[in-house]
Amino acid sequence: MGMATLVLRDVHVPASPSWWPPAPGWWLAFAVVLLLIAGVAAWRIVVRRRRQGWQRWFDAAEGAPSPAEQVALMSERLRRAARRLDRSADRLEGEAWLRFLDGKHGHAFSQGPGRLLLDGGYRRDVPPEELAAAAVVARARFLDLMAGVR
Repeated sequence: MGMATLVLRDVHVPASPSWWPPAPGWWLAFAVVLLLIAGVAAWRIVVRRRRQGWQRWFDAAEGAPSPAEQVALMSERLRRAARRLDRSADRLEGEAWLRFLDGKHGHAFSQGPGRLLLDGGYRRDVPPEELAAAAVVARARFLDLMAGVR
């Protein structure tokens, strides 16, 4: 048999694999991504619910019978929250307490509406607009303290 009688056929390339079903490695990668997404979503839900609980607890101070008692309750809650960052923070007084509450975010307490916390609990009359302005900054700072923000 010579070379001339040998019948050669062209090379046959197998069909490319289909995209479905994916290989086991792709299933594993998909499962890991889903677990990460579910974990992040669950964490965000937990954080949001915790924050909402803190907000409800702080806002319960608005139910106090008098504005002076509302200021006293706001101050008490801020002192409790401050202990999360510094164990001795609840013993601060006067300007040192206001500077601690200011933190690194401005002067809302030492020079702003938060100054009401110094003597508002002892006043006979607290103007409603002062109380509302102080409540806004106190609530924001309370939530920051509870979250561990300096």
